[in-house]
Amino acid sequence: MQTVTELVMLRKAVATLRADGSTVALVPTMGALHEGHLTLMREAARQADRVVASIFVNPKQFGENEDLDAYPRQLARDSALLEEEGVALLWAPLVDEVYPEGFATNVSVGKFSEHLCGADRPGHFDGVATVVCKLFNQVAPDMAFFGEKDWQQLAVIRRMARDLDLMLPRAGAIYGVPIVREPDGLAMSSRNAYLSAEQRADAAALPATLRKAAELVAEGHPWSAIASAAREDLLESGFERVDYLDLRDSDSLKALDSDNGNARLFVAARIGGTRLIDNLPIRAAN
Repeated sequence: MQTVTELVMLRKAVATLRADGSTVALVPTMGALHEGHLTLMREAARQADRVVASIFVNPKQFGENEDLDAYPRQLARDSALLEEEGVALLWAPLVDEVYPEGFATNVSVGKFSEHLCGADRPGHFDGVATVVCKLFNQVAPDMAFFGEKDWQQLAVIRRMARDLDLMLPRAGAIYGVPIVREPDGLAMSSRNAYLSAEQRADAAALPATLRKAAELVAEGHPWSAIASAAREDLLESGFERVDYLDLRDSDSLKALDSDNGNARLFVAARIGGTRLIDNLPIRAAN
């Protein structure tokens, strides 16, 4: 696996990968890789000839009081994992390479960014959209892969790519890959490492509560009552705060009060100072 840290070398390396007509997939990450990330790499390798992974801890998507400095950085370990997965090229730029002196452009995706995580993390999705737009332009991939755990992020990126006519040649070339979960159902996340043993055990209540709520929605029970009970369950299970628990359309992210055939549950809750997110589609009741 080749590793590059400068844009001029990246473009030369990608051109070399394409020289024999190979297709190229991009998997953007912030590092601290876990099985969820590696699943993205495997799906990318299944659909493309060559995989380019990026590792960049993007300062523009962290708020003033968020964990930018504490975010785990373990490039040597991550590189070894990517090489084991057969990734062809790692793009690992420094901040100054992505945001050189005088950088003044911001990409904002309107209403898709204003609710759910966007309400509690103002500017977060502008940072996501800006860096992913740059990554698409830098690598010029045929397709890109993102985890469905960050469903709102996926919706923002898809909307941005459509609105800006970004050149990913395949229809639907921005792929969402299903959430990879721990045995107790907790969605895999780099932030799970922040949890103590007790907090980690309590955190299993998040997916369990979400599954129960999804079943009740599918059965036609009133959403307001479901949401109130689910919030109470989470607080009783050890979570200090529920930032949101919403029922929304999967594509438009419009708020719903019942299942519309395309509904999804979204949750963000805090335990021990760590903010965990999850989402689940509503399945038809049996």
